[in-house]
Amino acid sequence: MIHIVFQEADAFVLQKAFELDNTLQGEIIEIRDDYAVGPIADNFTETGWQARKEFWIQAVEHSPYTDQLNMVNDRMTVHQLKEKLDENEPVWIWMAQNAHDICGYYWLVRQLKKYQGQVYVLFLNNLPFINEKGSIFYPTYLHEIQPKEFLKAKKLAKLITLSEFETDPDEWDRLSQANAMVRILEGGKKIAGRDSQFFDKDILQHVQPAPVKLNKLIQTILQKMNPKTGDVFLVWRLKQLAAEGQIQFLGDWQKGWKDISVCLAGVHEEANP
Repeated sequence: MIHIVFQEADAFVLQKAFELDNTLQGEIIEIRDDYAVGPIADNFTETGWQARKEFWIQAVEHSPYTDQLNMVNDRMTVHQLKEKLDENEPVWIWMAQNAHDICGYYWLVRQLKKYQGQVYVLFLNNLPFINEKGSIFYPTYLHEIQPKEFLKAKKLAKLITLSEFETDPDEWDRLSQANAMVRILEGGKKIAGRDSQFFDKDILQHVQPAPVKLNKLIQTILQKMNPKTGDVFLVWRLKQLAAEGQIQFLGDWQKGWKDISVCLAGVHEEANP
């Protein structure tokens, strides 16, 4: 059995669940790109793929993730997955109710139609689980679920039908043609495109006249914002806002995020553009 997840933290908690239930045992494969942000036009062509790669090269510059860029090769991951499916391995695709997982699902399932009958999906859509304090909650991400709760979640495995293999890939094509910079979840599996300014309100309400360390600002924004995005995309957008003259950076980018502070524009003269 093969398990597909879309976030590293999900793979970790799923591995913990294996220790509690041998019937879940299997290889865990992670689709690593976040298809909820960035350009996706013509994504299955070399030109489209290169455009997306160039976006991420720009976005991760000076970040803690620069060295990881060459490790993300979802095309090779899917190629290797298909080889396993050719040997009649069943695959379970795990996703929770967030744009990251569902956009990844649409991107992936478009490539697996040939394997209808082997591919299952476990969609945790508005389902209650028990948290560490014993209270009922509705998880947005798989890694929010306790490992022991995955024993209940496994009952959700549902074969992707032939009709779903017809309609779900069309969703990716629709999103690709729109090519919005941000994709958000509107409920169920419905994804809508938004422009690059979509998260600006969440960002700007936390940028103050007094400089704040970039890492602290990112942490604050991520805790408060809903829906959420990744830290790399937030910094990419912060740089756009700086270029527009709304905020400014202090510090040396060559030393990485840890050396950068952020404040409203026009407050401090010693700014790093």
